Amino acid sequence: MLAVLLLTLGLASPVTPSFAQAAGHVRVKIVKAGLLLGGGAGRGVLTYRGKTYPFRITGLSFGITAGATIGRLDGWASDIRGVGDFAGTYSSVGGGFALVGGLNGVHLRNEKGITIVLQGPKAGLELAANISQVTISLR
Repeated sequence: MLAVLLLTLGLASPVTPSFAQAAGHVRVKIVKAGLLLGGGAGRGVLTYRGKTYPFRITGLSFGITAGATIGRLDGWASDIRGVGDFAGTYSSVGGGFALVGGLNGVHLRNEKGITIVLQGPKAGLELAANISQVTISLR
């Protein structure tokens, strides 16, 4: 009877994510500027399995880009197998608009399968519809 009760409780418990592929919290501050060809740089912190890992972020965008903004983004990085896989080159296709203040959102994916989804406020003036490439390096 005890074995049946333990089995029932085990099947009813919530499923936890695989230890091999975990998610981490990401916080970024980035400054962008451009006219046709844009560029940006910033810093961030990855919080993964109870530890924090500072990183640098640089990027280029090509397309319709005009203006300059400062953004603070928060989000998640998923499918992390190891912290070293977080560093790399990420691609994104997107757009946005900000006049003094606005919202910013980005969906990035690198060659190792890690996906980063970020969103948050930005300040400045920007009109963008472009293809972006972002490089993250752990410090």
